[in-house]
Amino acid sequence: MSEVDMAVIKPEMMKSFIWLQTADGSIQQVEQEVAMFCPMICHEVIQKGMGSSKSYAISVPQRVNPASLSLILDYCRFHQVPGRSNKERKSFDEKFIRMDTKRLCELTSAADSLQLKPLVDLTSRALARIIEGRSPEEIREIFHLPDDLTEEEKLEPLKNTTDDPRIRLLNRLYAKKRKELKEKEKLKIVEVEEDRVDDRSVDDLLSFINGGEGGIIGCWFFCALLLNSCCSIFFLIV
Repeated sequence: MSEVDMAVIKPEMMKSFIWLQTADGSIQQVEQEVAMFCPMICHEVIQKGMGSSKSYAISVPQRVNPASLSLILDYCRFHQVPGRSNKERKSFDEKFIRMDTKRLCELTSAADSLQLKPLVDLTSRALARIIEGRSPEEIREIFHLPDDLTEEEKLEPLKNTTDDPRIRLLNRLYAKKRKELKEKEKLKIVEVEEDRVDDRSVDDLLSFINGGEGGIIGCWFFCALLLNSCCSIFFLIV
């Protein structure tokens, strides 16, 4: 750029930049007015004087990966411009959140870390629409969550705010299934009590069989003696 060109550039056209660093160590230069649209970054600049150079780059939170940061900056570039109509903002927002669920979750987490509440609200509403009216199993499948619910927890009654007859029927079936599970659990307890394993040692069992402590052989011997005595008495009487 020539000196003549530099002379005609007005001061208000000069942009200030700050430096941001993500957890992976990458550093990028961003327009200050765009980055400071995020309260967390604004605080680092104003209160701590950070971001003025690579050596003093602002370290963004761990949950803000480079991809999420790029999306957040795009959001800020649009919304920090004054004079945009509500219709323009709404149209932008609707297109902005058209992404897969995984990226939407990451973006929500990143926006929350940067304290960017308008974007958190936008992405949270989008996630709420995704899970609205879905069962716990469907929600876990959508978000790839581990299935750590018990069978009974999966059968919890569903909310039926619209008095949908299908949900009423489903809840009745759930109640019946929960009752069946309880009956099975009771049977298991009874079976465990009936099938308790003899935890005596081999020596104890041998001692018992050989007559020790009133064992089997000892009992048989005592019964034989008793029977023999009874027979002798009987014959004497006869």
